[in-house]
Amino acid sequence: MMLALPFPAIDPVLIAVGPFAIRWYALAYIFGLLIGWQLARMIAARGALWGGGTAPMRPVDFDDALFWATIGVILGGRLGYVLFYNLDYFLQHPAEALMVWKGGMSFHGGLAGTLIALILFARSRKIPVLSLLDVAGVVAPVGLLFGRIANFINGELWGRPSDAPWAVIFPSGGNVPRHPSQLYEAALEGVLLLAIMLVSVRLGVLRRPGLAAGIFGIGYGLGRITGEFFREPDPQLGYLAFGTTMGMLLSVPVVIGGILLVLHAVRAPERGAV
Repeated sequence: MMLALPFPAIDPVLIAVGPFAIRWYALAYIFGLLIGWQLARMIAARGALWGGGTAPMRPVDFDDALFWATIGVILGGRLGYVLFYNLDYFLQHPAEALMVWKGGMSFHGGLAGTLIALILFARSRKIPVLSLLDVAGVVAPVGLLFGRIANFINGELWGRPSDAPWAVIFPSGGNVPRHPSQLYEAALEGVLLLAIMLVSVRLGVLRRPGLAAGIFGIGYGLGRITGEFFREPDPQLGYLAFGTTMGMLLSVPVVIGGILLVLHAVRAPERGAV
């Protein structure tokens, strides 16, 4: 057998008290949302980043936006998984569609759900929609980073067979060394994309509404497509046309949407321009 790293013995359950358990996966969502919320408040508090000396929203607005985003992530993520990844199963077991504690979430669904939730929130508060989405695009990689690390701890969404010296034998992946694709995605969609977004903010992207959101869409989509070349497809779907995966196909519209946002932003006048 090829050389491989043993899977680290990390219990997916951090703390269990009777029937109640705190899992790393749930904590990843919580920490991602909370840290993203604090980062969003910091961005909104720095008017110089926006041009014109003031931000188009207040830090306190993100206290309520956090709740809207959480609902969007959970409902959208679950609905996306049901529709795109396991529709046949849930048509036969419709009662399980909302049992999020049984696992099965789609980032693309969560992205769509959050997008809808934030648009509704922005309109209810009379906040410029694109500016709010810009902030969401800057902080989203934080949640992606924590989420992918949690996927690794859970030993799920592992990669394709590999002879790389850092390949890992996952408990649920058979006695086969595999790419730790969760960590690849954590690096691409989390660390690298977060660095790109923060540098972009320092370079003044928030002065052009929609630009940061567009950069995020392009960066996430390309990072996810790259990661899919190393990730084992979901067994109920397998490989699709021309060797693509569902994750690749769902990322294409995200990239296209990001490009359209960038083109719109660079053609529009800057905030605060006279």
